[in-house]
Amino acid sequence: MNDQHVRKQLINALTRQQAHQLFDDVVKDFPAEHYNTRPNNVPYTFWHLIEHIRIAQWDILDYIVNPDYAYRDFPAGYWPDPSAIANEVAWQHTINSFRTDLQALVDIINDPQTDLYAQIPHAQPGHTILREINIVATHNAYHIGELGILRGVMGLW
Repeated sequence: MNDQHVRKQLINALTRQQAHQLFDDVVKDFPAEHYNTRPNNVPYTFWHLIEHIRIAQWDILDYIVNPDYAYRDFPAGYWPDPSAIANEVAWQHTINSFRTDLQALVDIINDPQTDLYAQIPHAQPGHTILREINIVATHNAYHIGELGILRGVMGLW
């Protein structure tokens, strides 16, 4: 397997429907009256969930590119405040920011100067861009699938 093949696979894991739903598909035509709905037995709203996906993705992007990266408190630093609510502007901001950060990750992967396998200089030992992209892809797939299932359970498709 050559480097270009690995890069293509990483981009596909982030942006193509493979064995998981896509972010744009699960947020498309989402009913605004349910942005702040908490499904039964779920401690967060639909907006909290997409904001969590965005924050986690942004955090890993920051970890990759920022030599002054600061660790967030876990789990509180990766979720909006439980009392926070979203209007249309906040919902769209979350979606647009997710897309922008996703494109930044794709750009890093596509950059021929990016060594996917090298230690990130300011990161913990063994942390490579390949590792970080895989974490983003699996974390996104997990929670995007969760969002899709919750939409179905609530009859919001």
